[in-house]
Amino acid sequence: MAESPSPFWPFVFFVLLLFHASAAPPPSSFQPQLNSADAAALLAVKNSLTDLPGPGAHFFSTWDFASPRPCSTFAGVTCSLSDSDSDSSPSLRVTSLVLGTGLSDSPGLAGSLAASISNLTHLTQLVLFAGLVTGPIPPLLGSLVNLRVISLTNNRLTGPIPNSFSSLRNLHTLDLSFNQLSGAIPPGIAHLDQLKVLILASNTLSGEFPKLPASQGLLHIDVRRNRLWGRLPSSMPVSLRYLSVSENNMWGPINGLESLSELVFLDLSMNKFSGPIPNSLFHPRLNSMLLQRNNFSGGVPPTASSSSYGQNSIVDLSHNALTGELSPVLAGVETLFLNNNLLTGKVPDEYVNSLSTGETKTLYLQHNYISEFPMESGIGLPESVSLCLSYNCMVPPVGLAACPASAGGELSRPAYQCSVYRNSTGPP
Repeated sequence: MAESPSPFWPFVFFVLLLFHASAAPPPSSFQPQLNSADAAALLAVKNSLTDLPGPGAHFFSTWDFASPRPCSTFAGVTCSLSDSDSDSSPSLRVTSLVLGTGLSDSPGLAGSLAASISNLTHLTQLVLFAGLVTGPIPPLLGSLVNLRVISLTNNRLTGPIPNSFSSLRNLHTLDLSFNQLSGAIPPGIAHLDQLKVLILASNTLSGEFPKLPASQGLLHIDVRRNRLWGRLPSSMPVSLRYLSVSENNMWGPINGLESLSELVFLDLSMNKFSGPIPNSLFHPRLNSMLLQRNNFSGGVPPTASSSSYGQNSIVDLSHNALTGELSPVLAGVETLFLNNNLLTGKVPDEYVNSLSTGETKTLYLQHNYISEFPMESGIGLPESVSLCLSYNCMVPPVGLAACPASAGGELSRPAYQCSVYRNSTGPP
């Protein structure tokens, strides 16, 4: 299944625009100068990074240190007037540093992050767009107590996440995704009161998932494609709306998710989680629930919500060990994968109705022990609908064969398998 793009990037650009709009210096009768320490730090940044060759490779072309107004001419630099310096007159201080353009025609930057960035003591936002920047994240960045946004994504940064980040009490967004970072997630990051967005996806981070207080205000956690292991915490921030821990080495039950009433996206796929899926997760507000390729057992709850899942909803419970008869609780999900489980009995009429109206566009039920699909002979489905019923304890209705190649060529499960399974799960 193709991975959809993260929905977080529109929010990042909104935050960037907000900071730029609020950081413009007020008009004045004099021309304030850029603080000398900040100017030196920017020169060190330029000396440690370079434009990669290719079309659009001109990010540093505006960084002319002979310019009398670098805050107005340097690409990616935003300043504000500060009167807190020891100098007799106010000076301009760098409050936002955005390295690279982020445009599709720009190859990005190469080099390393200069430790002297930590001398930009008024910095509230540090962004590095995609490129080939290597080396560690300077631990001294943890001294920039005004930082609210750190986004250093899609490069080749190595080493650990600095423990000093645990001191950034004003941090709102931390995005270090798609690098080569290693080591454990610093536990102190979980206790940053202002942190709302934590994205550490696609690194080689290891260790346990951090313990997160229920009162913590996190909205978005993405740690997919790492090497984290162990159990999910027994409690999670009740404010969470997005949680992805897919493609790690996590195991155990997921009871800690029962209280997450604000969750709209959940991806625990390709781990070793086990036990029943909490009933509270079967609700249309959780529009995307991806739990495939784990060891979940038990059934789906017997009662359905009064509201509908609606457009763009997706639930993937495939490749688990779910048992029992399917209830109507998931009828109306637009894309529904229940294949490769141990489901039995008759498919409820609600699923047939949802397919007939086109509300459900994909329903995969192959490789279960289902015995009946209640669709009258000769009744077709909309061309936009994909339904797979192969390798069950029934012969699929004629004309309803829209299965992927992975389903195999056999229409029905051998009768002896159905008999053995019924005998093993029936009453003694």
